[in-house]
Amino acid sequence: MKKIDVRSILIYTLNATAVVAGCVAACVLIVGGLLCDSIPFINDHRVLLVSLVIGIMFIVMLCSLIFYILDFKSLYRLSVCIIVCLIILGGIFFAISVTGFIKEMTSAEDLRDFIKNSGSEAAMACVFIVFQFLQVVVLPIPSTVTVLAGTYIFGPWLCSLYSFIGIFIGSVVAFSIGRWLGYRVVCWIVGKEELDKWLKKIKGKDYLILSIMFLLPLFPDDVLCFVSGLSSMTWPYFLIMIFVTRALSITLSALSFDSIPFTKWWGILCWAAIAAAVVALFYLVIKYSDQIDRFIKTKLGLKFKKSKKQKAKKRG
Repeated sequence: MKKIDVRSILIYTLNATAVVAGCVAACVLIVGGLLCDSIPFINDHRVLLVSLVIGIMFIVMLCSLIFYILDFKSLYRLSVCIIVCLIILGGIFFAISVTGFIKEMTSAEDLRDFIKNSGSEAAMACVFIVFQFLQVVVLPIPSTVTVLAGTYIFGPWLCSLYSFIGIFIGSVVAFSIGRWLGYRVVCWIVGKEELDKWLKKIKGKDYLILSIMFLLPLFPDDVLCFVSGLSSMTWPYFLIMIFVTRALSITLSALSFDSIPFTKWWGILCWAAIAAAVVALFYLVIKYSDQIDRFIKTKLGLKFKKSKKQKAKKRG
């Protein structure tokens, strides 16, 4: 008779229990959030959404257990990452649903009113900072909307400070996810099509293109933080770059919102001119990206591969 390996059985049992417990926890959090009074879409389709969540979590749990039993290590690790992300997202969703926060995220005015009613100035600042953090990592809301709301509430300078704290921390977390958890996790968070599109755009020019994109207001900063983690960008460069670009873009946006109105003809002309200037700047950067990227990398002492044409010219 073969000797029973108690240790292996215990490990299998613990892993299976952890998978089941994780899926149940994520399911309870998400369903709990769906059962709260929420936005009209969730209220109108609550039964369907709850059924879908339970079904999807059961499938995730079943697949994870199968991958573990069949020793498909890469797929099992991916499924565990998915479960962990679902628990985190479920907890955030439950929190914003219970507090009524989710109902106030449809416009800058609603968000402003919600934050104003959240208590003292310190409490308002904390809520706004947390929201700016979530805006980068989880919530699909453009930072322009949140900075606009913050400018109305706190004024341009305090809004810039609070926004920078939340967005900077969120940017570092998103970069860490891309760097440490890899393509598959980012692909699940962002979407494969969206991720591949941006990876293709910055290929070989990640230092320059990403720096310019973070500085300009037309690009999805949250997605780009995850993409940066998958690029060749180093930690020191990312921290310095994100500090400078975020500080500049947030402050300039807040000051612009405070100074240039949207309701007067001259304000509309100013915003149109700003938009045109941003588009023109990005066009020029794209056109001369190779030269600028080479200059930046040379000044930073970074190694980059020379093309065959460059090598041929040097030999000649």
